[in-house]
Amino acid sequence: VQLQASGGGLVQAGGSLRLSCAASGSISSINNMGWYRQAPGDRAMVAVITRGGRTNYADSVKGRFTISRDNAETVETVYLQMNNLKPEDTDVYYCNAKTPSGRDFWGQGTQVTVSS
Repeated sequence: VQLQASGGGLVQAGGSLRLSCAASGSISSINNMGWYRQAPGDRAMVAVITRGGRTNYADSVKGRFTISRDNAETVETVYLQMNNLKPEDTDVYYCNAKTPSGRDFWGQGTQVTVSS
């Protein structure tokens, strides 16, 4: 599975960004897809979505971020619509795909910077 992320950038507080991540390769093996952010010592979950469309969000982004997923035949794409961004949202965001057995695939990080 290969993951290609895009959509980061610089925005003022209160603004919006949309992250995209396209998964290709053995996409039939993917169950969950999601977005994580870099945290000291580990990556922290921001939002995840199952193949069936069930979502889960970090408390800090509930009501501001929306994750969605497009399950096409050869490419699966996961999106993260980020609204009402805050300076504390500044970080490197990573796209993730997970198989039912728990194997993780990661995309390259994309920088999100929110100025106050």
